[in-house]
Amino acid sequence: MCYIRRMKKQSKSPEKLNIKIRKPNFELEEDLAHDWYDGSAFKTAFENAFSLLFPLGEKSFIESVKYFQKEIKDPKLLDEMSSFYAQESVHRKEHQKYNDLVCKLRDYDMELLNKPQVKRYEWAKTTLPPERRLAGTVAAEHLTAILADDLLRNKDHFTNSGKHVAKLWYWHALEETEHKAVAFDVYAAVCGSIKIRRRALLFATHFIMKDVLRSTVLMLKQDGQLWKIRTWVDAVNFLFIKPGILRRAFIPWLQFLRKDFHPWKKDNRDVISEWESSIPIKN
Repeated sequence: MCYIRRMKKQSKSPEKLNIKIRKPNFELEEDLAHDWYDGSAFKTAFENAFSLLFPLGEKSFIESVKYFQKEIKDPKLLDEMSSFYAQESVHRKEHQKYNDLVCKLRDYDMELLNKPQVKRYEWAKTTLPPERRLAGTVAAEHLTAILADDLLRNKDHFTNSGKHVAKLWYWHALEETEHKAVAFDVYAAVCGSIKIRRRALLFATHFIMKDVLRSTVLMLKQDGQLWKIRTWVDAVNFLFIKPGILRRAFIPWLQFLRKDFHPWKKDNRDVISEWESSIPIKN
């Protein structure tokens, strides 16, 4: 059971952190019509499948944090929560546009692709206690934060790839970095159970990877690329060798299990300022 921790300073984010609300402007159609990621069927499908998670996922994140709004007393954390809701709402909107467009252009069945996630969302909303839903958000935010940091630090990630889609992913990574501790700090204030937090990471990792890989396979099948040798050579290289995004994420993933973990123990505000000017903003 979790009990509210009544502390004056509940936000542990850096004092000068600015969680900005941006209105990005992306032109995606030209890129999404083909294998935009380095001409690779697997890498393109994997990233497109990852995008499918966000509209419903971000909705769940907002709901799980907002449930505890009245329990938070720290004005700084309350401001950060408002910015978190705003950023995640824009993420939902932009990724829904992305998903609608890629399904239209490539004749994917979005209902089929989203089916497991929709069922799990409804189950979690009606079955899980609010603290466990929040723990799931904290775990998922950790996963997006470590992948975001890896993307922003490795500038060759989208070399020879669709520049418009790449900018969307850089923008999303930048904002995930800015608000990476908001859900964590709310969880620490209202619950803080390390056992629940650790368990949530295992479940979140399992289901996110399961959903992404399932959608990747369905997309590759639709594209006629599922049984081609190059597809799976690219898969092994991309995930485990070079760049090896899952291999590189493993140590940061493990750090979440530490008793004294906090997202801002790794202060990576430098990547925010470095990428800020590259995001296309609506006038």
